[in-house]
Amino acid sequence: MPENPDDDPFHDCELGPDAVLGTRTFHDVLFTDDTETPMNVVTGETPAHSQATVKEAKEFAASVDTDTPQIALPASVETQIETQSKPYTSAAFFHFKATGSLERHRAYHAAYEADAFAVDFEADYASGDLTITVDRANES
Repeated sequence: MPENPDDDPFHDCELGPDAVLGTRTFHDVLFTDDTETPMNVVTGETPAHSQATVKEAKEFAASVDTDTPQIALPASVETQIETQSKPYTSAAFFHFKATGSLERHRAYHAAYEADAFAVDFEADYASGDLTITVDRANES
């Protein structure tokens, strides 16, 4: 453990690097062609604002101006109805909605920002699975 907390990328995290080292797959967390969309009960059709393809969602996520790679996550049906938004949203690949907890989100973020770790991810929009791999930089 570094003597100076500023040298420890995990000093503000509840989880240490051992919690994120290796490869982990998060199932059914990405926007897919099967993401639930609202239906107009009168017409039986999905509103135009909720019609989208995986290609559109991926392009949207890639277009977000940030240094952190983005993924397309499904938007809740409630959000789609209330805001008349698309059925997807963009978020950092380690977002808590994908990784399942704020603690894991912070640990992946710390690893991603630290030179001591190599972080890679694969977004499989066909299955909805996100796979994140973290290695120590000198091991990758």
